[in-house]
Amino acid sequence: MGLMTNRAPFPHFLSQIESGTSVQSGRVEELAIVLIILLLVATFVAIFSRRFKVPYVTGLVLAGLAITEFLPGNIGLDSSLILNLFLPILVFEAAINTDISRLRSTIVPISLLAGPGLMVSFGVTGLLIKFGLGLDWIPALLVGVILAVTDTVSVIAVFKEVSVPSRLSTIVNGESLFNDGVALVIFTLLVNVQIMGSFSFVNGLQQLFIVILGGTIIGVMVGYLSSGLLARYDDGLTSILLSVAVALGTFQLGQLLGVSGVVGVVVAGLLVGNIGIKQTASASNRIALYSFWEYAGFGVNTFIFLLIGLEINPLTLWNTLPAVLLAILAYQVGRLLSVYPLLTLLQWVDRPIPIRWKHVLFLGNIKGSLSMAMALTLPATLEGRSQLIALLFGTVLLSLVGQGLSLPWLVKRLNIQEISAFRQKIQELQAQLMAAKAAQEELNNLLKAGVLPKSIYEEMRASYQVKIAGAEKQLRDIYNIRPEDENGGDRGKLDAVWRQVLLAEKSALNDALRKQILSEEIVQKQVNYLNQQLLKLEDD
Repeated sequence: MGLMTNRAPFPHFLSQIESGTSVQSGRVEELAIVLIILLLVATFVAIFSRRFKVPYVTGLVLAGLAITEFLPGNIGLDSSLILNLFLPILVFEAAINTDISRLRSTIVPISLLAGPGLMVSFGVTGLLIKFGLGLDWIPALLVGVILAVTDTVSVIAVFKEVSVPSRLSTIVNGESLFNDGVALVIFTLLVNVQIMGSFSFVNGLQQLFIVILGGTIIGVMVGYLSSGLLARYDDGLTSILLSVAVALGTFQLGQLLGVSGVVGVVVAGLLVGNIGIKQTASASNRIALYSFWEYAGFGVNTFIFLLIGLEINPLTLWNTLPAVLLAILAYQVGRLLSVYPLLTLLQWVDRPIPIRWKHVLFLGNIKGSLSMAMALTLPATLEGRSQLIALLFGTVLLSLVGQGLSLPWLVKRLNIQEISAFRQKIQELQAQLMAAKAAQEELNNLLKAGVLPKSIYEEMRASYQVKIAGAEKQLRDIYNIRPEDENGGDRGKLDAVWRQVLLAEKSALNDALRKQILSEEIVQKQVNYLNQQLLKLEDD
């Protein structure tokens, strides 16, 4: 995505700087004015959305529609900048904030939705688009895969306002991480078919496997290397620069080698977030990294959704409205046939997904920036390309507005998670305990580094020890009481803690099997037992 004016497109403006060509001051001033207007609009939207409980991204899109005529030049989306700059930033930011242990506990539903679920959704959507609009197969399938991509930003924004179980949030995040990579690979294969005019199913599967596997290998290599550097050099600014280089460099390396850059960024981000950042010496360094990437993700999303609104022509939207409504119906049917049947089958191999969660996963199928970028990269030789872009833009707009506004209402009406006073008290005590122990760990680092004299260290450490002792005593009393909840269940057992401990046991057993310390028969027996225990735990 880029800012493009009539007189000097933003990418061209950058190329002038790089080549040493002089740039007229008027163009710089015009660009500065546009940026200031967009920043002010985004600020007012943030204030408005918080006050009136409107999803932030939906407000940005509507604001973009409203201010188009007041800007000093035409502004548009640049698909190259979205794919090469903003997409890696968004994917990396989501990946470093994803807990691998929790991702591992939900890998089965995530794999179903991002793999077979995506294929079902894109196939059904493409089929309905073909016969509903009378398109050829390749254009219809391209539209199908573009509309099979989900934009998690809008859904997660709702989750921040309305409390939902962490497992549901992890499934939504995980599906988006892997959904984007798989969809981009399929999109690229379809574009190649359009250009070359031929297709081999076996060859296509081989390419799909190689591209995803290659991206994974690159992500593992870059992720482990950068994690070691982050753990070794404890400097906030240097760590931020390195993480940016990892996010953008991994994507470009994947593109250069002909594999999936998005998959590479996902894997690298997971390793950096769960190994590199967590092993850095100081808490201040970790805070600097997380804060930077939170700001980067927020800023990128702000400009993307504003420019989505600016890109839409209301007159064109009105003319294509019947086709847009058909496209929305098509991708919702595809989503319905992928979510409900596949997650119903899940109960045979993993913990079942509650029906209310399925409703959220179904309606949370919101389109966003990646769908817009993929639409703009449709090949120029594609018949009816401009009409397809108008169709996709209108679909994304109505999806963001319609589903974006209705999703918070649905989540509240479903009453997915109510935090009782009992659980709230436990979480408050856990928060006190975690914060105090983190402070003690940082004091230990400062003492070892020679920053604090031992007398001051002992005094400060003792004050935190009092807080720890008080929180531990209250938690111990709660565990000993173990009150019964309304359904007769044991509210004191804290299933989330048990789940983390059981997953640690499984990890240790699998590691022992890989090192040939234990036999496969013994490990399998123990793992089956642990799986049974995990299935008994309540969804958290």
